[in-house]
Amino acid sequence: MAKIAKKDQPPRAVQLIRAELTKVMALDDPNEPGCRIGDAVGVYAYFDYDLEPIYVGQTSSSFRDRVSRHLTGQRSDAVAKFILDPFEVAFVSMWSVPYVATAQSFRNPGQKATSAEKKRLLDPYEYTVYRAIEKQSRFRAVLNEGVIQATEIVDLPAVIHERIIPAELWEDRKHSDVRIARRAATISRLSQMISEREVSGGMRRTLLLQAKRLTWLAEQRIHEVGVELPDAEDARIRDD
Repeated sequence: MAKIAKKDQPPRAVQLIRAELTKVMALDDPNEPGCRIGDAVGVYAYFDYDLEPIYVGQTSSSFRDRVSRHLTGQRSDAVAKFILDPFEVAFVSMWSVPYVATAQSFRNPGQKATSAEKKRLLDPYEYTVYRAIEKQSRFRAVLNEGVIQATEIVDLPAVIHERIIPAELWEDRKHSDVRIARRAATISRLSQMISEREVSGGMRRTLLLQAKRLTWLAEQRIHEVGVELPDAEDARIRDD
């Protein structure tokens, strides 16, 4: 394989995060000894620097393929451009479901299950994860645009939960001012798209949630730097 010219290589920060993600994908799958988690299929979730859930999804191909495409900017849909900012993802959780990878077709016994059939098998796991982390969220919500259809709640397999931001980038990436700026930019792109085209109700719901997340982050930063906010009575007096 030809060596990539230095001028064509991604920035150092991107290379470091990709290297960290590669290490995570090489970890042993707790639900299938001897196999790597990156080769497994199942359900995954992203969390920000405050361990606030961002997104829940499933894959019947492999975690390495799906998660990497999310976090390295290789998706071209609305999730990548307007909802899920890879910059905000600090942790990844993965629940592998090994039997789905080798499942037989419902309609054609003896043949491998189709992608649609594997999705049906993974749906209950995705919904269970979604409900679980939704309850953990201080906003009682996750940023998924689409509604994850309700199914039965199932017992979840063992999870791998890992940080993907290396130590040398952690403090800079975690800084509130940096995250506030990124989140505001995400809201700007999302609101512009909503104003220019017909969108789903889920997209509007995501915009509202992003605004709430931005407000919370800005309020936390105000407290960190010791700025006092006027109370309601002070504000009323000034208005008068």
